[in-house]
Amino acid sequence: MTVGNALNLSVDDVLSTTRSVRKRLDLERPVPREVLTECLELALQAPTGSNSQGWQWVFVDDAERKQALADIYRTYATPYLNTPKPAFGDERDVSQPRVYDSAKYLNDHLHEVPVMLIPCLAGRADTTPGVSSAGFWGSLLPAVWSFMLALRSRGLGSAWTTLHLVGDGEKQAADVLGIPFDQYSQGGLFPIAYTQGTDFRPAKRLPAEQLTHWNSW
Repeated sequence: MTVGNALNLSVDDVLSTTRSVRKRLDLERPVPREVLTECLELALQAPTGSNSQGWQWVFVDDAERKQALADIYRTYATPYLNTPKPAFGDERDVSQPRVYDSAKYLNDHLHEVPVMLIPCLAGRADTTPGVSSAGFWGSLLPAVWSFMLALRSRGLGSAWTTLHLVGDGEKQAADVLGIPFDQYSQGGLFPIAYTQGTDFRPAKRLPAEQLTHWNSW
């Protein structure tokens, strides 16, 4: 039984229309915990290295803790978002102003989202040898993406942010939430809300043939 109001999207629709949602997050509508639990149950079906399942999922709906996390995020996000970015020199440059405009909006309103999520993985990424880093994050990120897909299928949205992990931000967030910093790495900070409308479309991406190699580079 689906607790959330499923949108009856096909698999291809969900995969092609799960966007980073910032301006269209509904900051007023509550998000029931049971809907998030249902999405997480689906996400936990994702693969994880050696079936270790070393993940922990920290949801935050307490106003004071959301404010504290938003303040940490802004410390590092504001200077980054205000720094001019080099051009790509292709069609991506057309959408970049909109991307940064929406990122600035989220930066200003992050504390207002109904729920935040910080997914964690056992171990410290900063002490993991480079050759092992793909396996380390590969034990968490597929589940995080599955969670975002499950949100989309139920009329909710999120955005994958990592700027609170800059500098001392991750340690500060760990202190706010009681995360054992020396034992767990944080995989990002995810605002969660119902979306204003559900009519998301596929984004313009570089064509597959421009990015594909067969048998050699």
